[in-house]
Formats: sequence, structure tokens, C-alpha cells
Amino acid sequence: MLEIRWHSRAGQGAVTGAKGLGSVVAETGKEVQAFAFYGSAKRGASMTAYNRIDDKQIINHEKFMEPNFVFILDPALAFTDDFTANETKDTKYIITTHLSKEELIEAIPALHGREDRTFILDCLQISQETIGRPIPNTPMLGAFMKVSGMFELDYFQNAMKSVLKKLPQKIIDANMIAIERAYNEVH
Repeated sequence: MLEIRWHSRAGQGAVTGAKGLGSVVAETGKEVQAFAFYGSAKRGASMTAYNRIDDKQIINHEKFMEPNFVFILDPALAFTDDFTANETKDTKYIITTHLSKEELIEAIPALHGREDRTFILDCLQISQETIGRPIPNTPMLGAFMKVSGMFELDYFQNAMKSVLKKLPQKIIDANMIAIERAYNEVH
């Protein structure tokens, strides 16, 4: 089973991103869960979202997991959340930051020894420049496609167009650009 934990602030699109990823994966015939845990339901409050993906029925409905991937959508949460909780020796971290990887790892002791499993990009800047709003969920998914190799970029973008079909075309197009930029910029 593949497990993903999203660290975000309410309003940054983590729940929508988890559900969007779930929708894309479900179309392939896999079993999927996408859910969230809110501390305070206020916009800007710290929250977590989760995905589980498996070939067989998922009967675990608890928030506890040993994540294969951890996404940090808000840069400050890398400094405040216990994002390495229940990690495995293979857990990969994709972190939104304006810092270089070296600066980030130096500033966050929890990342020491995890350099080869830490990936960075500035999802907030990408979303602001492409979508016009600091909602980093689709850039994070673009980065995830590159790091995980789950889907080819073109396939994922086409699948996400279907997920986003209720939005205006210019917003869908902007999200496609954000996904591609993140795919190319994550390192």
C-alpha cells in the first residue's frame, strides 16, 4: 500500500489535492482513500490530509500511517510540524520552500540524514505565478509525479483536466502549467 501524508494550512488545497490524486488513481482501477484531519477549521490553521492507494480493498480507515511520501505545502510547517512521525527508512519528503536544499536541511535537524530523500521546490511561488493565487496543491502533485514516477506527466495532466473540469478553462490551463513547472523544478 502507498501512503501519503499532506502537511498544509486550511485553504491551501491539500484536501482538494488529495481528492484529485485519488480521482486520477481510481480511474486506473486501484483502491484509493483521500481524507483530512483538521485541528481548527479556520483558514490558515495547520491541518493534515492523507491518501492511501492499493491494488486491493483498503480496510484501514485510521489516520495513523507509515507514509511513503510526505508533502509539506506551507514552508513554515517544516519548522513546526512533526513531519517525520512514523516515517520508514524510505519515506520521501517533498517540501515547499524558497531556501536551497542545503539551507533547509541545515535549518531543520529532522532532515539530517535524509538528504537523499528530501526534494524541494517553491510550490507557493509557482502557483502564484501561474494560477494567480498561493494554492500549492497542483504544483505539489506535479512534483510528486516526477519524484514518484507514478504517472507520466502528459497522462497526469490529462487526467487532472477531467478532475478540474468544473473550473473555468483559464484556471484549468493555469493548473496544467503549474503542474509542468513543478515537475521540471523539483530537485
